[in-house]
Amino acid sequence: MAFCKVHQAEIYYEEMGQGIPILMIHGYSPDHRLMTGCMEPVFTNREGWRRIYIDLPGMGLTRNYHDISCSDEMLNAVLEFINIVIPDQEYLIVGESYGGYIARGIIEKQPERILGAAFICPVINPSPENRQVEVHNSYKIDNNFINKLSKDEQAEFRDNQVVLNEYTWLRYNNEIVSGIKISDEEFLNKVKKQYGFSFKLDQSDFTKPSLFLLGRQDSTVGYKDALNLTDKYSRGTFTVLDTAGHNLQIDQPQIFNNVVNEWLDRVLNDFLSRKSES
Repeated sequence: MAFCKVHQAEIYYEEMGQGIPILMIHGYSPDHRLMTGCMEPVFTNREGWRRIYIDLPGMGLTRNYHDISCSDEMLNAVLEFINIVIPDQEYLIVGESYGGYIARGIIEKQPERILGAAFICPVINPSPENRQVEVHNSYKIDNNFINKLSKDEQAEFRDNQVVLNEYTWLRYNNEIVSGIKISDEEFLNKVKKQYGFSFKLDQSDFTKPSLFLLGRQDSTVGYKDALNLTDKYSRGTFTVLDTAGHNLQIDQPQIFNNVVNEWLDRVLNDFLSRKSES
């Protein structure tokens, strides 16, 4: 647990493990617990990876960020963080939702340092009106458990999760709601006015191993827009999961773990092959 002072913020972050760095970037309003909740189980039986979980400005414990006013400046803060915490090193990125949008910004700014990238239900189009989103539906409903919740809890849970049971309820509250409750809503509403970057993304082919995990029932960002990037990520696995919404990692944890492990295997194989040739 530490803070990293950059030009426009003091970014809170937590590190776990040693080895090849992986930067984990959460979505808009939650905090790093969204990413530790889904990613740490992947590393239960894996060594050699340095996991770095950050809180974006306006979220979690990151502080002194009020001069930031747009996504360009959010990205600049993350780029500064990278240059301080993992200077002159190659690394991986994992981004969820808005974190996936920030990750694509990082790829545009310093692709030569990135060993691989994984995107979990990523924002592709920053403007909601331009997104191809899906109708939200819920499946695998444990009515005996759901009936124990209050009407307000039931309504919120049904609006945000596809699989409705005690397991997904606990994860949803611990990993997502907990962060949203401490977010700076006024600040985030300000940044939302300039949510899109001022520059174009995906201007060249990203040739390192990549992964797109997409929810068939994602009513927030959808999945179809991401499929338009297949030509820009020539080493990309694009996986659309049924019975999964915008919190895909909670709806489908077993498949999530398997596919992320396969992506890490691909990255490691490339990394070791390059080392043996040099």
